[in-house]
Amino acid sequence: MPDNRLIVALDVPNAIAGLDLAKQIGPAVDFYKIGLGMLTGGGLALANELKQEHGKRIFLDMKLFDIGATVEAAVRGLAQFDLDFLTVHGDPHVVRAAKEGAAGSNLKILAVTILTSMDRSDLDACLIQEGEVPELVVTRALRAFEAGADGVIASPQEARLIRNQPEAEGRLIVTPGVRPTGTASGDQKRTATPAQAIKNGANYIVVGRPIHKATDPAAAAAAVLAEIDQSTTST
Repeated sequence: MPDNRLIVALDVPNAIAGLDLAKQIGPAVDFYKIGLGMLTGGGLALANELKQEHGKRIFLDMKLFDIGATVEAAVRGLAQFDLDFLTVHGDPHVVRAAKEGAAGSNLKILAVTILTSMDRSDLDACLIQEGEVPELVVTRALRAFEAGADGVIASPQEARLIRNQPEAEGRLIVTPGVRPTGTASGDQKRTATPAQAIKNGANYIVVGRPIHKATDPAAAAAAVLAEIDQSTTST
């Protein structure tokens, strides 16, 4: 059985490249993320094909943000695709609307706390209130849970802080910004290794470039899976 804790980000130009990458990786990976960057490249068609024809699980990373009625309508439409995870921004009104749109489906709504590519200086530029990033992430996570989110998106560095909150009981924590040992951080600023992310309380980790830019994506995915396994077998 594949270890579903690894979600591979198909951050490639189009659906053809995405399907090719999934085929290269093979049966070891069962969960894929399709993001906004591939939306105009056939992302929804790829999501449907991977789900319906190949039996994969799909994380649609749209990070929706709009007025409640628009978010609800958008999520209701996306829920028809029988996908697994969908991201929205963690503002309570957005989360509540998304949950309304997903009603009657199995789609899990994940709330984005603070993007893993951002640090305090980025938040200052966006006029976000003062405070340390970890504290703000936890506050946004708690407000998202209160609004009904099935889980949150947070960096591995904040996963433990969130997991230690009573409100996180039974909720999902999905961590991007995961970098296998020895790989570059790229544009991510709050990172950790796969083993560290799982030990910190993440249910799922998302890995993109270290796999899809590798000479051998299947081998790169296997290395990440080995690191995840290490997190549960080491003491």
